[in-house]
This record gives sequence, structure tokens and C-alpha cells, in this order.
Amino acid sequence: MSYAKFLVKRILQGVFVVWGVVTVTFALRAAAPGDPVNLIVDPGASPELREQIRREVGLDQPLYVQYLEYLQGLVVGDLGFSYQSRRDVSIMIAERLPATLELAIAATIVAVVIAIPLGVVSATRRHEPADYGATLFSLVGISTPNFWLGIMLILVLSVQIGLFPVSGRPVSFTDAVVSLVTTGYAHDLVTWLRHIALPAITLGTYFTALITRLTRSGMLDELGKPYVTATEAKGLPGVLIRYKHVLRNTMIPIVTVLGLQLGTLIGGAVITEAVFNWPGLGSRLISAIYAVDWPLIQGIIIVIGVGFVCINILVDSIYAYLNPRVTDE
Repeated sequence: MSYAKFLVKRILQGVFVVWGVVTVTFALRAAAPGDPVNLIVDPGASPELREQIRREVGLDQPLYVQYLEYLQGLVVGDLGFSYQSRRDVSIMIAERLPATLELAIAATIVAVVIAIPLGVVSATRRHEPADYGATLFSLVGISTPNFWLGIMLILVLSVQIGLFPVSGRPVSFTDAVVSLVTTGYAHDLVTWLRHIALPAITLGTYFTALITRLTRSGMLDELGKPYVTATEAKGLPGVLIRYKHVLRNTMIPIVTVLGLQLGTLIGGAVITEAVFNWPGLGSRLISAIYAVDWPLIQGIIIVIGVGFVCINILVDSIYAYLNPRVTDE
């Protein structure tokens, strides 16, 4: 199969997955108990007013007609209207999406900076205390719930020591960089770093443990290959062999998992955002669930699903470009 056909196949599969997400979320809204009109007007409103609103928003139409109209709106970028907030859903999501992306990318950076060196050390010092320590760290990282870790970090590093702020996001990364470029002062950037540090560590802990184990297993496979023995026989330094040759050959599956996990982090930041009051899609989703704001709930879930699918397609395309054998699978 050619690269172009492979890419078209992945895109079509992604479109099908997005359609499934849209269909499931619409079905959940239709199956939810209660009258949707109650979310727009007071339950004590007159029957005439309720019927008028039902006609205006299309709730008097058959369910399949409502579904088709919703799909038509999504095609042109219309995610609906939040009657609780009296605002377009697309605008409400656009306000919070940058904060979620900042947190997901920061968590990925934290995981990579910690996990890859730790995995290399664990592989090169197999069955030594460093290897056992890395294994224990991975086990603890995978087993620790994010919400508990976040609360403990707040209690110790914020409340007791006062090293980091408790919660919030007073400045965005974009504004901090603009301030640094225009004024030459890094105050806003430092403020952003101090506020995102604990949420990024909390969200990236599980990811760190996963990448550590993946790096270790990949390094062990590569260290047993003949080219490593040949480079050692040439007298190359051990650090150069490990990081330039062995780690480089291990990076393809790591990069693949990094891309896939980035999509998972975007959707999995809900609890972390709630713990740290981080103004992202996760906290907005929880607020929408409490308010039973179905248009906003649907919009956020669809955006997260589309983001996850796009990242998967991008990773698959890069992987197929680097390793053409993938297109034959």
C-alpha cells in the first residue's frame, strides 16, 4: 500500500470514529431523563411558552431530524448554543482550549525530561539499585491516582512549604511570552511556570512511569544487538553509544506513544484541572455536567474526540513515513 493510500485510509477511519463519538453523545442526550425545555425556561412557565420554545429550538421534530440538523451544524463548525450561559458553545470551548493544551504539553515535557534518562539508566544498570529504583518509581507512578497526588502536592509544596501557588492560572503562556518579548521582563513567564508546575507534575506522573518502562525495554533490546558490540570494539565512549546510537534507535516507538498519550492527556486532564482550579476544558466540562448543559457537554466531548483522532492520524502518518513497512499492515 502506498503512503497516500495509507494516509487516506487513516483519515477515513478517523472520520468514522468522530462520527461515532458524535452519535453516542447525541444518543446520550436524547436518552437523558427530563424535559430539555426545563433547561431553557423555568419549569413553571406556561404551556404555551414551553411549546413555542420547543418549536423554536426544533425539539418538536422527530429525533432523526434533530440528529441530521445537528450533524449539518457540526460540518460548518456550529457546536450549538448554551442556554444556561446564553453563549455559543464554540466560543466557550475556544476560551478554555489553550489552557488545556498548555497543561497537556507541559505534562508531556515533564514526563519526557524525567522518563527517558531514567529509562536509559535503568537499562544500562540492569539488576542494580538504580534499576530497582526506577522500577519502583514506575510502579508507584502508575498506581498513584492523580487526584490524590495533586492534593498531596498542594498540601506539602504549596500549603506547608509555600513553594508553589495552590491553584489558578493568572496568565497564559502566550501572554507571558509576549510580555517577555515586548518588555524584556520574565515576571509573567515565571508566574506561569510556578502555577503550571504542580498540575503538570500531577498529570505527567502516570505518563512518566509508562515512558520509563518503554525506554528501558527498548534500550535492553537494542543493547543486545551486534552493532552495539561493534561500536564498543571501536572504543567509542559509553555515553555516546547509549544516547547517540542505542537511544536513537529506540525513539520511534517512544515518539509514537508520546503522540498517542498527548491525546489521552488532553481528555484526561479533567480531574487534574478540577483539583488545581485550572481553567481548561476539564473544569468547564465538570461545570457543564453539574448544570446539565447538554450542548456544552456535547461540544467539549466532540472537541476532545476530534483532537485525539487528529493526533493519532498525525502520529500514524509520521510513523509510516519513518517506517514504510507500517503501510503494509
